[in-house]
Amino acid sequence: MKRFLIHIFAMTLLASCTKGFTTDERKIIYGGDEEIMRVLSIANEQDSLTLRSTSKPLKRDMVSQDEFATLCRRMLTTVQNPENEGVGIAAPQVGILRRLVAVQRFDKEGHPFEFFLNPEIVEYEGPTQLGSEGCLSVPEISDDVERWQRIRLRYRDEAFAECEEVIEGFTAVIFQHEIDHLDGVLFIDYIK
Repeated sequence: MKRFLIHIFAMTLLASCTKGFTTDERKIIYGGDEEIMRVLSIANEQDSLTLRSTSKPLKRDMVSQDEFATLCRRMLTTVQNPENEGVGIAAPQVGILRRLVAVQRFDKEGHPFEFFLNPEIVEYEGPTQLGSEGCLSVPEISDDVERWQRIRLRYRDEAFAECEEVIEGFTAVIFQHEIDHLDGVLFIDYIK
């Protein structure tokens, strides 16, 4: 009996030390009947609390898990939903408090969507400019926000390699908007 209890304790300890997605995150990632995920809205009190939370970094071992691939696929389907289309989406917007964003690269041919893990803006450069912004999580509101037109971005790619690049124009604005989501900041916080 003592060996059995030690084995159970060890298995419980091992399970609690895994560096993967949590049980609650897995429920969201695999939940729902459709590929499109529910986008959290500030109009819902519980959603608003989640949207105002700081996200945790993704870890290397998470990237090789099926949960990561499924989350990316479903986030992409969600942001490209013709009924509520966007140019970027952050994991917190679908209830996953992890540092993951998808951004449409208007600075590249074909304007592809790309995923960025643990992104951070390490430098803001050049002038700022006012531009109209909206958000999938802030329905029916848009307003002018002042953003930098050039940023230096550091992130991990889908192979978890560290990358850095300079991004300009509208794509730089999208990155600033989406990375704000990872820190619980919404574009409406900048409206005067």
